[in-house]
Amino acid sequence: MNRRRFAIDLNSPVILWFTIIALAVLIIDLVTPISMVTLFGVRRTGFLDPMQYVRLFTHVTVHAGVSHYVGNFMMILAIGPMVEEKYGSGRLALIMVITAFMTGLIKVIFFPGVVLVGASGIVFMLILMASFTNIRQGRLPITVLLVAILYIGNEIMLGLFTVDNVSRISHIIGGLCGAVFGLVVHSREFTGGHGIQGFSER
Repeated sequence: MNRRRFAIDLNSPVILWFTIIALAVLIIDLVTPISMVTLFGVRRTGFLDPMQYVRLFTHVTVHAGVSHYVGNFMMILAIGPMVEEKYGSGRLALIMVITAFMTGLIKVIFFPGVVLVGASGIVFMLILMASFTNIRQGRLPITVLLVAILYIGNEIMLGLFTVDNVSRISHIIGGLCGAVFGLVVHSREFTGGHGIQGFSER
């Protein structure tokens, strides 16, 4: 009689590694005198500072505290594996890197005096990417449009009428990145099966 053995399935390596790396950064920040916010949080320091370019990518691994980390990664762990399974680990990793770069770059250019940390841009990118999983040949589901309107529209309204420490622009840029990537990856559904070279599904 064969007995089925219990095993843990490492179903989403990119999401899991991102979670672990961000957790390690948080622990270092909490238990050592090293400020990871100062070290890896993105801000404008000068064109000759090599760390400014590194921080364009590393800011998504840094969080202001445990609640900030948990809030972001509860969503990432809930949505990310589905997106990674749908689009592949390599493609998701690339999209995450691009989203981190875009949110960091916008901050450096337009908000030079503000330090940006946190993976909320990645969260909003994943939410928009996840909404595209129901896309069908030549049809854009109304749920995709509703998600885009509700999430991005809500962030714009909050940014205009509330004052807090939440980076609304990161949410908006992350959501826009997710919407653009979703449209690009699913381009063949809108172009009769041809797709955009380099991003069509396999």
